[in-house]
Amino acid sequence: MRDVTGVVPWSMLNAEAPWDAFDPHAYIDHNYRYLLDADAEIVQLVGRHFSDHFRGNSHRPVLGIDVGAGANLYPALTMLPWCSEITLLERSPKNVEYLKEQKPNFHPEWDRFWKLLCEQPEYDGIDAVRRERFSGAVRVREGDLFDLGRRGLFGSRPYRRWQMGTMFFVAESLSSSHEEFRRAVECFMRALAPGAPFAAAFMEGSKGYSVGDRFFPACDVNELQVDEILEPFAGAVDYSTLGEVRPGHTGIILALGHRKSNSVASVLSGGFSKWLNPVFRHRH
Repeated sequence: MRDVTGVVPWSMLNAEAPWDAFDPHAYIDHNYRYLLDADAEIVQLVGRHFSDHFRGNSHRPVLGIDVGAGANLYPALTMLPWCSEITLLERSPKNVEYLKEQKPNFHPEWDRFWKLLCEQPEYDGIDAVRRERFSGAVRVREGDLFDLGRRGLFGSRPYRRWQMGTMFFVAESLSSSHEEFRRAVECFMRALAPGAPFAAAFMEGSKGYSVGDRFFPACDVNELQVDEILEPFAGAVDYSTLGEVRPGHTGIILALGHRKSNSVASVLSGGFSKWLNPVFRHRH
């Protein structure tokens, strides 16, 4: 989730945060009512990344997932041309309600993000039916991303299920714990099939954020820490640092890459990440 200025950091785990009180309309008013330059650049970069991938790959339609969708539709829109189904996984009940309201006919405020995506022909080609495509593809699921790999939540194949995925302002914005941050990124990556293109965005140097009158935790991370977690799962990742330094955070880290399959990632999926990288655990 995006930062809001004027907050004081403290320690709070994901289970302690007031997710039931998250106000999606206050969140949208602060972050998405107007198109910010950083969001415009993110949308364009992600749209280009996904378009480039699928121009050389004919595996479609595919399954997509946006982990921690919140009250932000543009990650799902970036996956729309290629997906027969897009899972929007979200914990907050009020955000789930908002997403379900948007499914039949998403609000016109999201059209400005879609217009940027239409710079790529894959998006422009479905412009006239974008709302119908969104309504038909989206599946809103209430759940915790830490349960993403739990057998039974999404059938008998919890790992490597989705062929493309996004996670925007989530892993670093659910807890002040670096260990929970690591687990969140790993859960996202384990959900992706080998070769799946992905886009993930993180608030750099976040100190926490407020939505309405409620405070939510965040974890202070930088690009090096993000890369240390992604590398076993993705290898080479393209990073961009966007936005400007503001009270509460120092910028946005955008990571674009593809899921790989190797023994290190398999060990991580078995729950041995602490044993593999104790240096990271004790850095903070």
